[in-house]
Amino acid sequence: MIRKFLRFLITLIGAAFGVGIFLLTRYLLTLAYHKTPDVMVGKAEQIVFAIIFAIISAIIFYRAFPAIGNRSKRAADNIESELSRVPTNDLIAAIVGLVLGLLVAYLISGIYASFNIPWLQIVLSVATYLLAGFLGIIISTRKIGTYIEGIFLQNRSQGPGGKRHKSTGEGMPKILDTSVIIDGRIMDILKTGFLEGNIVIPEFVLVELQHIADSHDGLKRQRGRRGLDVLNKIQSEYGIEIYNTADEKALKEIPEVDVKLLKLAQTMNGKVVTNDFNLNKVAAIKGVEVLNINELANSLKPVVLPGEEMNLFLVKEGKEANQAVAYLDDGTMIVVEDGRRFIGKNMTCVVSSVLQTAAGRMIFAKAKKVNE
Repeated sequence: MIRKFLRFLITLIGAAFGVGIFLLTRYLLTLAYHKTPDVMVGKAEQIVFAIIFAIISAIIFYRAFPAIGNRSKRAADNIESELSRVPTNDLIAAIVGLVLGLLVAYLISGIYASFNIPWLQIVLSVATYLLAGFLGIIISTRKIGTYIEGIFLQNRSQGPGGKRHKSTGEGMPKILDTSVIIDGRIMDILKTGFLEGNIVIPEFVLVELQHIADSHDGLKRQRGRRGLDVLNKIQSEYGIEIYNTADEKALKEIPEVDVKLLKLAQTMNGKVVTNDFNLNKVAAIKGVEVLNINELANSLKPVVLPGEEMNLFLVKEGKEANQAVAYLDDGTMIVVEDGRRFIGKNMTCVVSSVLQTAAGRMIFAKAKKVNE
């Protein structure tokens, strides 16, 4: 019903537009031939021409309504999506600047009344209103918006009695990946206070985590439930912003969760927190900042230098001939040359080299002597 009414309204607007075109044409012909319209064409013929113009324009608008409606809906959705990301202080400042700019334009346009050329008055007035409104928005968002934001942050950072306290919302948003939620170490990192800014969980990550928790695979189901438990703990102690991406047109067309995550990080100007090595490499290509928990853990491991001696228990065979494998307490793998025959024994080994990558750390050593 509403669609039919809108189509009827658009058709009426088209008819009025056609009449306007007829009047403009009549005015231009009058200027061209320096004669009044009644001399050139009778009033009855003018009415007929006006009706013809109105009917043709109404038909064009009637047929174009579906395309106009779809484009208008997409434009409205895009505008709504963009406005939802505009800070409140910038929106208030833009409205104030627009009103002030239009007021200045009204005062300036009074000067054009002295001109004897009507069309020049109209052109200059329209240009003045557009320019003054635009400048008012730009200047106010840079000046007034910053001032309002400063007042807001000052009031927010003061507790009872005027005492200031640290705001937990400072810094870039940190967007959590599914892998880092399931991993669980993010909870310990948050406890240390090294991770600043708002913790953001995209809705599609939450859906993916729920699918993992409902999986028929027992191992996946256990990991998914662990991730939900971690989220509940973070929510209760630190708070989580669940980012609804239903209105994000750019994200709807992307099926892959990882690509969506990087696109959202670019939109929010945030950082992705993950321990996925491949996602880390793709993010580097796209220019998205990533906080990799595995890299953090590797950087905190004890530094081992070539030439140091280590007491190791050889666990199993290595991939190459005469190699054995041992592990440190933190899980770092050590490949011991010429240690295959000593598997199951404690040995003193000398570190020969250390290989450090984003995927982890690997130490190579040579067997020296068996410890009794």
